[in-house]
Amino acid sequence: MGKSSKDKRDSYYRLAKEQGWRARSAFKLLQLNSQFNLLSNATRVVDLCAAPGSWSQVLSRTLPPTSTIVALDLQPMTPLPGVITLQADITHPSTLPLLLSHLGNQPADLVISDGAPDVTGLHDLDEYIQSQLLLAALNLATCVLVPGGGFVAKVFRGRDVAIVFAQLRCLFDRVTCAKPRSSRGSSIEAFVVCEGYRPPQGFQPSLEAPLGLGTSFPEEEGVGQDGMDVVRYIAPFIACGDLSAYDSDATNQLPDVDEDGQKRSSIDPIQPPTAPPYKTALEMRRQLGGGGVLR
Repeated sequence: MGKSSKDKRDSYYRLAKEQGWRARSAFKLLQLNSQFNLLSNATRVVDLCAAPGSWSQVLSRTLPPTSTIVALDLQPMTPLPGVITLQADITHPSTLPLLLSHLGNQPADLVISDGAPDVTGLHDLDEYIQSQLLLAALNLATCVLVPGGGFVAKVFRGRDVAIVFAQLRCLFDRVTCAKPRSSRGSSIEAFVVCEGYRPPQGFQPSLEAPLGLGTSFPEEEGVGQDGMDVVRYIAPFIACGDLSAYDSDATNQLPDVDEDGQKRSSIDPIQPPTAPPYKTALEMRRQLGGGGVLR
């Protein structure tokens, strides 16, 4: 959770710090859950690309204490109460047995992913990389989800997003594109909410042969013979969150006192980055005396 001028004006950024969330993205999952009731019957949940851990925080605060929550990310993540944190690659075959062992070799009810690449500003490239990250998360999800389970992931709404929806529709009964109120309207970010996991007959999920590499499914009603490759699907679009909630694109003046009646004041982020990508650059700059030019 950064400190840019846009962040400082953003109500969700300030509220996240006041309420103890590690990032403002916690409100996105809260608003998705209020719309789709994702967490009502979930007892085993996997959070992919979890760092810094705001979605895992929502899970730990919302689910019963007996639930199993596994958070997984390539980056190290500061531990959370009631959450099993794993540092692993979601695309590597060795990750699957590790994940299943922490789930007690039981299938998960829900898999969520708020992962996104470091954007370049080249929209076509960013959309493609995001779709590949989504497919990687989906591939792992198909290996651990119980039939009827759910999958939620971030997506960039580009011109070819209908193909991504079609790929998801091959595996789930319902696929919806949702835009939480806390997601900036100026952003192409949205979330796919997939309900009713129903793999086609004969489908064998595997990290050895991931989805998207020529995968095809038997022809089904509304799917088509080419399955994962070419069929397009128009997913319903839903805006999540109360219309009276704060607009993430606007500069809102918060009340002078918070919900507990305490005077509002600026506070530091709850969880600074554990291993930011710019850490190496900062160390190199210090070695150059603080004023050197990195080449």
